[in-house]
Amino acid sequence: MTISSKPGSHTAETVAQEVQQFLEQRTKQTWDPDTDLFSSGAVSSMFAMELVVHLESTFDVVITGPDLALDNFRTVNAMTGMVLRLREAQP
Repeated sequence: MTISSKPGSHTAETVAQEVQQFLEQRTKQTWDPDTDLFSSGAVSSMFAMELVVHLESTFDVVITGPDLALDNFRTVNAMTGMVLRLREAQP
């Protein structure tokens, strides 16, 4: 799925769908939006860096400082919320 990078074109649903699709492609599993990806053992902290790069390039956001906290990447819902928050903060 390709998501437009136009401001305002992202909804929680479209962001979550894109994140889930990326996770499914990379892990060969489907994920509940509230599943802790790291405690499940299927995702490592190294994979978190892939998530950062993917989210930044797909949604045209910059993830730095406190936003790099592992808790922002634990679940599909957490990543969705962070992406939407960062997009709203863009000028």
